[in-house]
Amino acid sequence: MTPSRTGGQILVDQLITHGVQQLFCVPGESFLAVLDALHDASIAVTVCRQEGGAAMMAEAQGKLTGRPGVCFVTRGPGATNASAGVHIAHQDATPLLLFVGQVAREALGREAFQELDYGAVFGTLAKWVVQIDDPARLPELISRAFHVATSGRPGPVVIALPEDMLTEAAQVADALPYAVAETHAGPAALAELQQRLAQANRPVVILGGSRWTDAAVQQFQAFAEAYALPVFCSFRRQMLFDHGHRCYGGDLGLGANPKLVARIRGADLVLLVGGRLSEVPSQSYELLAIPSPKQTLVHVYADADEFGKLYRAAQSIHATPQAFAEAVAGLRPPSVPAWLGETEAAHADYLRWSDPAPIQIPGPLQMGAVMAHLREVLPADTIFCNGAGNFATWVHRFWPFTSFASQLAPTSGSMGYGLPAGVGAKRLWPAREVVVFAGDGDFMMHGQEFATAVQYGLPIIVVLLDNAMFGTIRMHQERHYPGRVSATALKNPDFRGYAEVFGGHGERVSCTDDFAPALARARASGKPAILHCLLDAEAITPGSTLQDIRAAAQADQAGR
Repeated sequence: MTPSRTGGQILVDQLITHGVQQLFCVPGESFLAVLDALHDASIAVTVCRQEGGAAMMAEAQGKLTGRPGVCFVTRGPGATNASAGVHIAHQDATPLLLFVGQVAREALGREAFQELDYGAVFGTLAKWVVQIDDPARLPELISRAFHVATSGRPGPVVIALPEDMLTEAAQVADALPYAVAETHAGPAALAELQQRLAQANRPVVILGGSRWTDAAVQQFQAFAEAYALPVFCSFRRQMLFDHGHRCYGGDLGLGANPKLVARIRGADLVLLVGGRLSEVPSQSYELLAIPSPKQTLVHVYADADEFGKLYRAAQSIHATPQAFAEAVAGLRPPSVPAWLGETEAAHADYLRWSDPAPIQIPGPLQMGAVMAHLREVLPADTIFCNGAGNFATWVHRFWPFTSFASQLAPTSGSMGYGLPAGVGAKRLWPAREVVVFAGDGDFMMHGQEFATAVQYGLPIIVVLLDNAMFGTIRMHQERHYPGRVSATALKNPDFRGYAEVFGGHGERVSCTDDFAPALARARASGKPAILHCLLDAEAITPGSTLQDIRAAAQADQAGR
């Protein structure tokens, strides 16, 4: 006979059934019954300092593993604080379960203390929003939540939990563990793809999205190598192809290599696998014509609803990246492809573009030299994490990603993501080296989660680039309103002291020669560490200064 359990206990038992080993939370009185059930559970709980950070940590684990990250937050302001993490999971197609507290059922609809209508609040951010009013339905609805979060195009699910439901008892059996369905490409689709490749003269591949695995990355690489296909990665999806491979041609991010963009525009066949080619990778929707691209487009995607939403593909293949990569891994061309020389040229262009050695910027701290040093001393499978800002260019352009599950960066462009993501990664895989790149404005969005890293003994390294401004906004400001600086300057603390007062390791880096010994000391400390790197304000991008941008804008205005 199934024993009677409280809603809180039933819920935790379902998480264990579905394989959850870690979760993140900021505790709240609205789900005390869940916290009590977790006391004796096998799930590791990470207590965070702010709900946005907690949701981002959970999202980071979902991104690395393909299994839903799990986060608990309290009602009202706790839920709205977490919304940034939900938005990231939505735009990045990451499986995430956000459990939020809710007022007691008898108080619903009265605008009780911290009450929210979660369907209205999260309706456009989440794949599904559900409120569980009956503890007997917890196994059913939580099972459904796992399946929704991982199926088709993955994404976030928000589950509201009335606090009195969690203390009410029910007799109900646990659900079966969730299982993800893979959608496969059929023989006819593969034969058609081979025929299109046989007829192509300038094919290219663009990889993106989620639902990849390490095995899928390796299998697709074998296919690309056999056909000598030039492969480009979508925005912040660079871990999907080995940058050292002769077929790799770079990434379609912000400030992409102009030669890369020209190659894709000049292609006669584009094989898009796993991605949507949204605003940033499509270079503001100008890379392919909408709705009918000039190039022959073959679109491989896990969710059929995506086909035709923006681009009318010549061939749509309804398949997950995992299943598609497995299907094409053994395909071979009848002869050496005619475009082999173009593929080699694309890789040579990437190598020149990504070489940090020639890069010179204003000021005594040279980031080109910093990136060259990181490439020399860090393990190849280091997990790099970043939020949003011009500083991220140093990672995206100059770090050679060579392995899957080594990049955590929000395609949504959310600031403050890097530090929580680093905590989530290090909590998941403590043996992996984790480096967080952050700007001064970006870091302070969730800088309090450095305390979480200290609390759990997570020796992440934060490379904090301080130019005393919201640099990206200042750059755009100079382009559109040159010389009229407004609301972008920052006065920052001593971040070395910030790290130390939290119980971590701090370093101040003022010039290039300071960086290598500072990094060595930070790595040897065994503590979470911040390298406070002081950048010249003019060093706004690897190739431009603020003065350059301002002068160009003023000249443009004068010529109108």
